[in-house]
Amino acid sequence: MSEKTRSRGERPSWTGAARDFLAGRLPLEHLLPERQPYYVGSWVYVFGVITIAALVWTIASGVVLAFFGPQWWHVSSVGRFFNSLHFWSVQLFFIFMVLHLWGQYFAAGWRDGRAPTWMIGAVIFLVSIVAGFTGYVSQQNFDSQWIAINAKDAVNATGAGSLFNILNFGQMYGLHVMLIPVAVTVLVVLHVVQIRMRGVVRPIEHGKPRS
Repeated sequence: MSEKTRSRGERPSWTGAARDFLAGRLPLEHLLPERQPYYVGSWVYVFGVITIAALVWTIASGVVLAFFGPQWWHVSSVGRFFNSLHFWSVQLFFIFMVLHLWGQYFAAGWRDGRAPTWMIGAVIFLVSIVAGFTGYVSQQNFDSQWIAINAKDAVNATGAGSLFNILNFGQMYGLHVMLIPVAVTVLVVLHVVQIRMRGVVRPIEHGKPRS
């Protein structure tokens, strides 16, 4: 819809409204800033960047594993390499995510209207635990069988067993390689967008910014 048409008082189309909404809340200077405050270099935020890098390696190696299948990652030397790469990428992902999460907790990262950013990060952690669990029971070895059998009763006790069959490899594998990675990726993108919209929280000792 043209500016001339909109100037006559007509409501913009949904695409124009969406464009105006995004432009007003996420301008390009916030999305791709040239300069950042000095405290962005804190190790707490570096841990967050490393977490995203580990997630990229996890997804990339997981795509390769899913493409070739369990027989390949158990028998082939290249498959075992990618399996190890996937495993250690997951370990790094969780280690640095927990460091980032606890660092933001003690820094009160929800201050100054940044509660949505913090809550999305906490949800990412919870969903990632489910991703890790479904990954363990999808290994197709004795470890995965032992974990699944012992976890079955616990899941059934919560009532979730009526929806999820831990002993069903196809179901767990499908959740692990399709649904949960998409959910984690979308939440991470939303988390980064929230950071770009609201900025990085200032250190506690600085207090509120001067007007």
